[in-house]
Amino acid sequence: MRYALLIYVAPWESTPEEDAQVMAAYNAFGAEAMAADVMRGGEALHEAKTATSVRVRDGKVLVTDGPFAETKEEFGGFYLIEAANLDDAIKWAARIPGAVRGTVEVRPVVDFDAAVEAGEAPAGIAAG
Repeated sequence: MRYALLIYVAPWESTPEEDAQVMAAYNAFGAEAMAADVMRGGEALHEAKTATSVRVRDGKVLVTDGPFAETKEEFGGFYLIEAANLDDAIKWAARIPGAVRGTVEVRPVVDFDAAVEAGEAPAGIAAG
């Protein structure tokens, strides 16, 4: 099963040396996940202040500069992994360097192909 490991970390002032240490830790995590053949993708994101939020209300598109919600922790990036079960996904999430200063949310990815093959509606989809 695929899991998205969503990384939330509070912004902080860092030195170039600290930035280099953090990047080295993330690169080590990525290399470990690749070597274990669990990595399926992932990206880092620019700071939340660069976000643009889009909503449609009563047929009108509303565009707002900034992130969707005010929060101390910002969504900074994600990894997409393949894991046997939630326990294994949690073990990988705990290895992400951002888990030390922030939160890593573990979410199962909907497998549309498997649901269609089984003749079912995909499970776990939030109503919109």
